Amino acid sequence: MAQFDVYRNANSESAEEFPYLLDIQADLLGSLSTRVVVPLVRQEKNIQHLNPIFEINGESVVMLTQELSGIEQSALGEKVWSLKEQRSEIIAALDFLVSGF
Repeated sequence: MAQFDVYRNANSESAEEFPYLLDIQADLLGSLSTRVVVPLVRQEKNIQHLNPIFEINGESVVMLTQELSGIEQSALGEKVWSLKEQRSEIIAALDFLVSGF
């Protein structure tokens, strides 16, 4: 597990609505049994600065920063991508959620 890795949502009840989960938790906290994730969705209106748009396997997805949550590590599906190159956009969205700017 690494910060900014993208996982397929393994939860059959929510996977259609939220196909991917972005792990935003610091690697330093890897020993915890939970991970903080943000869903990545298809076709969603986005709020500038709060909901950046990324490409996963050629597919455009929106980061629903306002929907972040904690889940058990074991609930993460298969790793499919990494957004570590977009770190600054992700951190800026989280900062915007918390501070408003």
